[in-house]
Amino acid sequence: MNAVPIDTTLSPMTTLNSSPENLRIDLGIHGMTCASCVARAERALKKVPGVQDVAVNLATESARIMVLPSEQIEARLKRAVRDAGYEPVAANAAIDAPSEGAWAGFGPVALGAVLSLPLMLPMLGSAVGQHWMMPAWLQFALATPVQFILGARFYKAGWHALKAGSGNMDLLVAMGTSAGWALSVWLWLKSSSGATPHLYFEASAVVITLVLLGKWLEARAKRQTTSAIRALHGLRPEVAHLLGLDGEVDVPVDEVLAGDELVVRPGERFAVDARVLEGQTQVDESMLTGEPLPVTKTVGDPVTGGTLNGDGRVVIQVTAVGVDTVLANIIQLVEDAQAAKAPIQRLVDKVSAVFVPVVIVLALATFLGWWLSGHALDVAVIHAVTVLVIACPCALGLATPAAIMAGTGVAAQHGILIKDAQALELAHKAQVVVFDKTGTLTVGHARLTDFVVHPDVDEQQLLAVAAAVQSGSSHPLARAVVAAAADKSLALPEVSQVLSTPGKGLQGTVLGAEYLIGNLAWITELGGTFEPFQQALLDLQSRGATLSALALSHAGRLKVLAVMAFGDEPKPSAAAAVTNLRAQGIQVMMLSGDNQAAAQAMAKRVGLQPDEVISDVLPGDKAAHITRLKQGGQTVIMVGDGVNDAPALAAADVGIAMANAGGGTDVAMHAAGITLMRGDLALVAAALDISHRTVAKIRQNLFWAFIYNVAGIPLAAFGVLSPVMAGAAMALSSVSVMSNALLLKRWKPKIND
Repeated sequence: MNAVPIDTTLSPMTTLNSSPENLRIDLGIHGMTCASCVARAERALKKVPGVQDVAVNLATESARIMVLPSEQIEARLKRAVRDAGYEPVAANAAIDAPSEGAWAGFGPVALGAVLSLPLMLPMLGSAVGQHWMMPAWLQFALATPVQFILGARFYKAGWHALKAGSGNMDLLVAMGTSAGWALSVWLWLKSSSGATPHLYFEASAVVITLVLLGKWLEARAKRQTTSAIRALHGLRPEVAHLLGLDGEVDVPVDEVLAGDELVVRPGERFAVDARVLEGQTQVDESMLTGEPLPVTKTVGDPVTGGTLNGDGRVVIQVTAVGVDTVLANIIQLVEDAQAAKAPIQRLVDKVSAVFVPVVIVLALATFLGWWLSGHALDVAVIHAVTVLVIACPCALGLATPAAIMAGTGVAAQHGILIKDAQALELAHKAQVVVFDKTGTLTVGHARLTDFVVHPDVDEQQLLAVAAAVQSGSSHPLARAVVAAAADKSLALPEVSQVLSTPGKGLQGTVLGAEYLIGNLAWITELGGTFEPFQQALLDLQSRGATLSALALSHAGRLKVLAVMAFGDEPKPSAAAAVTNLRAQGIQVMMLSGDNQAAAQAMAKRVGLQPDEVISDVLPGDKAAHITRLKQGGQTVIMVGDGVNDAPALAAADVGIAMANAGGGTDVAMHAAGITLMRGDLALVAAALDISHRTVAKIRQNLFWAFIYNVAGIPLAAFGVLSPVMAGAAMALSSVSVMSNALLLKRWKPKIND
């Protein structure tokens, strides 16, 4: 059981109602078999004093409970689960359990098949004109162990359901097969000596075997749906190489502390989040971003726990451990999504609450109908048994959670983290996608876009001078100039006597000449003029660029040699992403705090129209703009990346956070329902696509789950199906739902080249 304090920055779309006073408790529940079990477990937990809300998930065999903190609350919750007839276990018991082989748990199914197949001989023989009737005592000897030893689980769970005043799949199986077995014993005992009456032992034994087979196949499929979380857990090394006074010492990862220095050898995974202290390497971050190309890491660069080191030995300093690491956060987000209950599941819950009692009534009506119409007692009982068997609502309980688990799991493998089921269900309905500009549509940092020089000056030589003067500055514009010179592989001359004037600029001496670099107002104030640059300035200002100038100071006079323009650049995937979304009939808009000229200039570069831009927006007003769009009745998706986007992400129907490097990403991730682990905007359309496909699978699964029951119950009631056929159909319904959901694991995002 895990107790988690509620993070008040979570999106209001979170499935369970939360408040700062609430505590979230995650609890594993073993023994649930169908949608009715889910409803019973939820009712039992809601009766515990202090429980505010409960969501039980059949596919993950878990419960997420919101409670008011109180003494022994966890013990009371476990007791409630046990009293309801289920086994309380640790929240991640299914995921943390040792990996099992493909045939794990198949023993009871195999034994049931060995004992049941001989009972099928008369049926098989009649198909080829033979009469292979076994003695009644031998049929009894084969069927009884299947009924009461292999089938004991159904009696136990069914009895707990009866005590709780409800019904479930196990109760239907126990009632149906017990009726078939008891009828066979009665017919055998009342038959005349030496006669071999027609018995129905094979029906009860084969039905139990088929149900066990169906449950085994379900369990095997469930292990596949949790493979994404298992894979993430497996990325965490168990041992780290701690660098101490005595050299390298291997210690368990759980003992590593923030600030420790670790050695990571070539080919090993980083144990924790850290920053490189020594060395250089290539890091495979595909587990985090879905991007297969390795990323170069040098001194000062951050590395993430779970990523794979390349061919370089590096020394790192730990920045985060345990639950504070990026990998732990990713695992938590995926687990939250898989444990959540989609809104569409509410329909299933309402149906399952009354389903089993209705089925029992229908079975009784079937029995009475056949018996009162003049048919033999054994015929009436067998048709009633068939109704009980085919109506088991296993598939109904698995339809939604199985698809959600598969969809969120495969999305996580491709760098798309879906935090809650509601976001998954809503995203495909998107009518408007609103992008934040800086850091979302753009790369998020200043670049030297234009370097306009005086006609009498060599451009590259002057760029080298500008970079040299600013090489020691940490100002974003200075770093942009230095980066531009580095891109051209320019050798920087020596600089001396560098002096900074805060808020205005720099000055320094290069090769005996004094240069000044600063904003236009400062250069003008010192006597600089811009006659040769008038037209260039007008053009650059119309584009909303940030401007500065480089001037030479000589004999008390200032001569402007160059004008530098800085601006953000659109991400390489921005224009294609806008085009792709628009092709799907989705309106695309941009929200920016920049002035109108700068915002419109960037919008034009990514393919947006002037009326699709909202500019001059203060950070606190972004959410209000999103709310206004929603008030028009449209489903609005907000895509952002920073702290100032968090309110807008939470206000949208679905928030999508871009996990760019830099501060604020964690806040954006908490506010958003979906997080993209790399800055490729093509993943926005991919997130909408996996939402569409997952919801389609949910609807398909619910259709098949309902159709099995809606079509099967009348067929059973009118005698078209036998108990054996009903058992096979019931098992097939659960397997088909799980198999259909697992088809999502083949999904891959369509990424533009």
